[in-house]
Formats: sequence, structure tokens, C-alpha cells
Amino acid sequence: MDATTVRTGIGCLMLILLCAASASAQIEDQLSVYTGANAIGYMQPLADAFGADLNASLFHSAEIARIGFHFRLEFPIMGVIFSDDDRTFTAVTEGDFSPEQRVQAPTIIGSGEAKVVTGYGGTSYAFPGGFDLNSFAIAVPQLRIGSVFGTEAILRYFSINTGDVELGDLGLFGFGIRHSVSQYLGPVFPVDIAAGFFWQKFKLGENKDGDDLISVKAFTIGVQASKKFAVFVPYTGLSYDTSSMDVAYVNDSSGAEERIDLDFDSTKTVHWTIGMMIDLIYLNAFAEYNIAGQSSFSFGLGIGFGVGI
Repeated sequence: MDATTVRTGIGCLMLILLCAASASAQIEDQLSVYTGANAIGYMQPLADAFGADLNASLFHSAEIARIGFHFRLEFPIMGVIFSDDDRTFTAVTEGDFSPEQRVQAPTIIGSGEAKVVTGYGGTSYAFPGGFDLNSFAIAVPQLRIGSVFGTEAILRYFSINTGDVELGDLGLFGFGIRHSVSQYLGPVFPVDIAAGFFWQKFKLGENKDGDDLISVKAFTIGVQASKKFAVFVPYTGLSYDTSSMDVAYVNDSSGAEERIDLDFDSTKTVHWTIGMMIDLIYLNAFAEYNIAGQSSFSFGLGIGFGVGI
């Protein structure tokens, strides 16, 4: 793969991330009428999607050389497809509006049309619409490097200063280690086995106070297995994932600005991965499906080389 192709791939990833930054400014505008439980209900599908996406595409084979050197730069795209249940939540009118009413209002990924209810004296209350999304994906460049005693390191990193106060910055840092279990099982063991963990933190946008609008942390630990047949490498893995999201924004529905900090409950789920990699000398392509609390899919390309035993 030549340098032009690599630059094109990186450019596509940056475009996706900049679109996310643009959306972050709109998210705070939509959230600004909500507090407490309404805000959590509105944002919950996004919290689930972030956790599922970040904990995907961390391995595409369980083969790790005991001694040697390998280096691979990968460009995975991780996404979820939303269900109809994700599109609405039970919301309650807030503030001095009377009488209190409960309605099925759009979540952040729901209909773009606001839900309006009428109260006493002809007053009205509008629950903001969402972004009308059927799916949500993120793309993250990652580096895989090894091996030391059958151990490799995986790094995810990007940082973008959009130069726009309303959009804020985007950034992700993630680090993990995988270790070959196969090296202890003898040369005739039928499949490659590895185990490892990965931790990462992602931030998106800036609120009116200048702090992170959305901050997500994710962690996974698990085991993986694969078997190579010529250039085809089917792989699978079982892991335990956790993720959490914090949102900080300014509410101005009462006419006075009020800082709102939302701490979403940590999501914990068992995660089963099924995937296939096509492994050529300097290039591989991969695709996988992840079955978890929020299922996800992933696909992408990797470039690099490796030698070892």
C-alpha cells in the first residue's frame, strides 16, 4: 500500500471525526432544555453506542510471535445499528409547566421533530427532537507492535483542535496489552490463544463553560482464539466490558444558566466477537460482529509487517 492510500485513509478518518465535532455543538443546544432524568434518557442510546464501538476491533488474530518484531497500523470503523426501542424514552415536563405530563419523546437518535404538549392557559412545552440516526459509527487509527516474550502492545490515539470554540476539541487515548497463551500449550495445539486488556478515554466537544461536553471511558479484558487457513483467519473472542459516560452542559430553560453534570451508570456486559481477517504480506482486511448488551459491527484495513517465531 503506497503513501497516497495511507493519507487517503487517514483523511477519511479525520472527516468522520470532524463531523462528530460539528454534531457536538448541536447536542448541547438540544440538551440545554433538559435536566436530570430527562437528559439521561435522551442521551442513553449514545452512551451505549460509544461503549460498544470503543470496545470493538481490538484484535483480528490470536497469533502473537514469542520472539520477533511486528508492526501494524490499522484503520477500523466501529458502528452500531439502533433498534426502534432506542428512538424514544419516557420524558416528563419540567419547570413550572402545568399539569405535569409524561410522553414518549425522541432520544438523541430519534425523530428530528420536537414533541409538543399543551398545558393550562394555552401554554406549551416542547421536548427537543433528535438527529434521526439509524446507526452510529466512529473510526479510530490504532497501532499494534510486538513481540516481547509473546506480548504485544496496542495504542489508539488522536487529538484534533477544531479551532472553533463552539465545537471544541476531540481526543482519544487508549492503551492495551495482549499476551500469547499458545506458547505454553505446545506446538500441536490446534488454535492460537491470547489474552489481554484495553483501556481508553474519549472526549467530544466543549460546553459553554469550556469543559468537555462528553467524556467516555471504556475497559475490556478477555481471551481470543484464531486459526489461519492460507490467507484466511477466522477469529473469535470472549470478554468482559465496562464503559461509562459523563456529560457536562449548561441548562438555560429557566432563563438563567445552570451547569448540569450527568454521570451515566457504568455499563457492564459480556462480549462475544466473531470475525474474519484476510491476511496478506503487508496488508490485511477484517470484518467482525460483536454480540453484547449493545451489539456492534466493525471492519477495516491494516498495513504493516512482521517476523518472528
